[in-house]
Amino acid sequence: MQNGRILALVSVVGQDQKGVVARVSTYLAEQSVNIEDIEQKVMQGLFIMNMLVDVTELSCSLDEVIRGLIDLGTEMKMDIEMRLLSQRKPRRVIVMVSKEDHCLRRLLEDRAEGAFAGEIIGVYSNHPVLKPMADEAGIPFTHFDNPDREKRDDDILAALARANPDLIVLARYMQILPPRFIQAWPNKMVNIHPSLLPFHKGANAYRQAFEQGRRVAGCTAHFVTEDLDEGPIILQDVFHIAVGEDSLDDVKRKGQELEANVLSKAVQLFCNNELLVKDQKVVYKPGNDFFKKHHSL
Repeated sequence: MQNGRILALVSVVGQDQKGVVARVSTYLAEQSVNIEDIEQKVMQGLFIMNMLVDVTELSCSLDEVIRGLIDLGTEMKMDIEMRLLSQRKPRRVIVMVSKEDHCLRRLLEDRAEGAFAGEIIGVYSNHPVLKPMADEAGIPFTHFDNPDREKRDDDILAALARANPDLIVLARYMQILPPRFIQAWPNKMVNIHPSLLPFHKGANAYRQAFEQGRRVAGCTAHFVTEDLDEGPIILQDVFHIAVGEDSLDDVKRKGQELEANVLSKAVQLFCNNELLVKDQKVVYKPGNDFFKKHHSL
């Protein structure tokens, strides 16, 4: 609320078509909603609109307005959301790890610095190695140690269901997740892979690059799908290999530093509501400055 007014943000995303602005604006006016600011853009056929609205003098309940917007979105085959500025909550994040600590360490640093609009609510692992790091940060650590892989996956899925995270981050979790994980959390699982996908899929990516004499290698943050290392790409970055000078350990060290940076940025983008997945592609929302400006009200 600002100066006695109740403000909300409306976002509209979908395939570009005629009359979107008119239909949404007309609907809001009919409910006595005043539009205070608006921004729109078309990117590769995708229409994105952000609106700041005043809902202080609604002619019906807020729930009715939201349901009406959802119905209008369904009719136009677009995604329409409304949320009060005061209701913006940090994204709930679960981090899954195995033994390597570089990505978890960076995410915990980000958390401490307030770098993203999220809260790490738990660390899940198939090994106990990184428990001290989570304990030091005051984050609950759960070690899933059932030797039966299927039952262990059942335990993890049950724990995820109880935690109900907005985002699951695979921060060097060295296990291939079965399809039921992806089906339960579509476009909500982010992985970091140590290569420039689609090159060097699977394990030992740095060794492959080193043995092939590659002068440039990199890493990829992507959403997890049922097809291994083929999900929508969020970010990629590269580092240089000094062939004949760098050892395999040098390559791994450079790669791990970059992995932590790229995964950190991907998590920030997700938690700050700065991207979306459309037609199996990641699209950066052009209204980031708009939302940041009005979230600060």
